[in-house]
Amino acid sequence: MRVWNRAKLLWGYLARRPTLPALPIDHGQVQPILPDMPARDPQTAKTDMTHEVFQHVVRETRDAAEYMMLIGLGEPFMDPAIFDRIEFCHRHSISTLLSTNGTLLDERMAARVLDSPLSQITLSFDGAKKETYEFYRKGAKFEKVRNNFIRFARMKRERRSKLQIIVQMVTMERNAAEVSDFIAFWSTIPGVDQLRIKADETNLMSPDVAHPAEHWNNPCHYLWRGPIYVKHNGDVYPCCQSYMLNGTPLRNVKKRPLVSIWNSEGIERMRRLHGAGRGAEIDVCSRCRTPIPHPALVIGSIALPGRIVRGLLPWVMSKLPSRLLRAPQRVDS
Repeated sequence: MRVWNRAKLLWGYLARRPTLPALPIDHGQVQPILPDMPARDPQTAKTDMTHEVFQHVVRETRDAAEYMMLIGLGEPFMDPAIFDRIEFCHRHSISTLLSTNGTLLDERMAARVLDSPLSQITLSFDGAKKETYEFYRKGAKFEKVRNNFIRFARMKRERRSKLQIIVQMVTMERNAAEVSDFIAFWSTIPGVDQLRIKADETNLMSPDVAHPAEHWNNPCHYLWRGPIYVKHNGDVYPCCQSYMLNGTPLRNVKKRPLVSIWNSEGIERMRRLHGAGRGAEIDVCSRCRTPIPHPALVIGSIALPGRIVRGLLPWVMSKLPSRLLRAPQRVDS
């Protein structure tokens, strides 16, 4: 089923079809919990995703999804059901990924993670110096979180766990000069599988950055292969950036089947405009900071199983020419 699903998505992408008789592959992104202070939704009470909504999404995508990202705006380990969610995905042959800020990753939590069938975890650590890290991560302690991550990586190595550990730094104004120190330190920690230096993809730190007009010759891969973004209440967005940029949800999984939402009027319009090189006419797309890959990379990411894609991703990001990833550029004022 998953091979046939990928084949239909690949045909849809190559033909720039607005309607796709398949579901997004590799992973869906769900927001299992809200942050402690949901500043984006001040009118919304602190209510995490219910078991019913989560299980509904998993059951609908189990014949297509290979990975599911349990990532939203909140810390995953604040979700009391996080390990139940990981196990539920595992029972439906869907691998899981999550990202943590490490504040709750003490020895007991680390052991629970390593006992679970989680496939990949990203350890977010945005700085090589105490002052920089604590400026961006309010309330967290540099030494405590760093020690949590080091211990977790060591435990993973001692157990010979297959869990993939990625240590990630998002580059911003204050930490951009610390990349070399970050790499030098974390590359020596046993148990760490990959380091990732990621550009800030929000428009908060870089409001004067945009995709040049010629970049829209390549349509955004998210619209054909995913991941979609499912909010805690079941609202579905075309991608995480659409949600972060206050886009309009497509539909709600409690009211419409996911395959219907994946082909609803809103996202079909986006595919038509992207296919015609007119993605900049869509408000959220015009403000998006995510690099647009070369079509050859998108084709490979659809045609190959998610496990292989994720295995190749570190090599792709480090070895291929940067021109194959069309990043936004600063707009002259």
